[in-house]
Order: sequence, then C-alpha cells, then structure tokens
Amino acid sequence: MFAQFFGNYLLNKKAVTPEQLNEALSKLKSTRLKLGTLAIHEGLMTAAEVDEIVYLQSREDRRFGELAIARNYLTDEQVEDLLHVQRPDYLLLGQNLVDMGVLNNQQLQDLLLDYQNEAEIYDMDIESQADFEQLIKKFMLVSEQPVSDEMITYLKLFLNDLVRFIGEDFTPMAPVPASEYPVNYAIRQRIRGDFNADTYIDMPKETAVTFASRFASMEFDEFNEYVQAASEDFLNLHNGLFGVNISNLKSLEVSLDPPATFEEDLIELNQNSFVIPFNFTFGCIHLIVAFRRRSELEE
Repeated sequence: MFAQFFGNYLLNKKAVTPEQLNEALSKLKSTRLKLGTLAIHEGLMTAAEVDEIVYLQSREDRRFGELAIARNYLTDEQVEDLLHVQRPDYLLLGQNLVDMGVLNNQQLQDLLLDYQNEAEIYDMDIESQADFEQLIKKFMLVSEQPVSDEMITYLKLFLNDLVRFIGEDFTPMAPVPASEYPVNYAIRQRIRGDFNADTYIDMPKETAVTFASRFASMEFDEFNEYVQAASEDFLNLHNGLFGVNISNLKSLEVSLDPPATFEEDLIELNQNSFVIPFNFTFGCIHLIVAFRRRSELEE
C-alpha cells in the first residue's frame, strides 16, 4: 500500500507524469525487487556504487551480490540480510521507474530519502497497521477536516479493499473538502448508528465497466444492470466489513441503507464532507464521505 502513497508523492513533486506512473504501477505484480534497490534503500550502497555493479554485470556473468562483495561494497552477511529483508512495495514502484528510464538510481535515492523524511516512514514497519494508520492521518491533513479514529479505520479498509478486489494499480490523490459535487455515475450508501455518514463512489460509466469487471471477475463489455449491481455490491461489501470492524474494535454498532444511484447529478453535501480521487490505470473513481448527525439521516 505504501507504493500508492509514494506515487502520490512523485506526482506532487512532478518527478513523473500520470502516464509514466500508471505504467509503473501496472507492472508491480510482475516486478521482482533487485538487490541493488534494496541496498540503496537500506543505506548500504550509494546510487553510484549500484550503477557501477550493474555496469560490471554487463561485462561479467556474475550475480549482483557477488560483484558487490568483491568490490567491498557489501559483506556476505549484508547480502544475506538483504535477501531476507522486508520488501516495501514503494521500492518496486521506484525500481520500475528506473527500469523504464524515467528516473536514474541517484534520482530514486534522493526521492526515497525525501519521501521517507516527509512521510516519517524511515523507521516504519511496513507490516504494522498502526504505521499504516499514521500514513493515512498525514495524507488526510490536507483535507483540513477533523478525521476521527472511525474514519481512519474506514479509509484504511477502503484502501485495502481496492487492492484486494480491484487492483493495486492506483494512486490516491489529495482529499478535497466539498459542499457539493457533480457526479457522473454515483452509488450512495448511508451508514447509520454510532457512526453516521453518507458514502459514495463515483466514476464515469466507462470506468465503471472495468471496475465492475475486476470486482466480479467477469468481463463486461458495456455498462448494464450487471455492472451496476457489481458496483453496488462493492460498496455494500466494503461498508459491511467496516461495520464488522468497528463493532469488533470499538464496540460501535451501525446499520446500512440499501445502495442508491445518481447519474449526472449535483449532489449536495455538508460542511464535514470530502472527496478523494483514486486514479486507476483504467480511469478515476472518487470516494465521497459526508459525515451526518443522526437527525440528518431521518429523512
């Protein structure tokens, strides 16, 4: 999941274009992390040293680790440790961009260092849910909206559900406060109880076709009732899982209204609402969350 936030950082820094980022994201599943990329990340080798070893590999039929040890850049123990180190997915994204020629190793090294300092992830455990939540909190700061622990749980689950059910080839963009929003094709589901909110996912219909195809593991060729049903099922499943999570973690109880759809409409939101775009390689979807008081949900 860190790869998606690193992608957002690269776009903000104008280090890559959206097209280049999408191509790199689309290759994440098929990418194998290289020893040199890990060595840069762990601070054991510089970008220049890695470039030297890569050059030597083009002249000698030897593994990267063997050559790095021969040049005294790494020890046998360090190579062994690197082969078993946790592999943060944002390194895969950076490596893909280097392999594509968008960045070189020195640029990647500098960007990784800046990103780690800005996001404060240099000491993070990539498997830690607490660290993942901290990253989401920093991401949400730009929304200038109060973000409750329940909302952090909601967003963490939404990100995980996107990866699990749709794919990891997306970039979360900065959340934007909104009092109204012009939707393309939107699905709304209201959450009532100890946590009250209107939740929407909005996307163009052509994007919904691919979104639904991925979720249902079926190939849809055009927008139809099956695409609509699959899209509704995704939001309903996600919100249902959220209800189970906050019941187990916080002893909060919620119920869900049936999904409702809106097409080419201007929806009115309240002052405690925000929109988060998620740029997939096949199109952009928007998560819209409007917090509600109990009285506002009685209509």
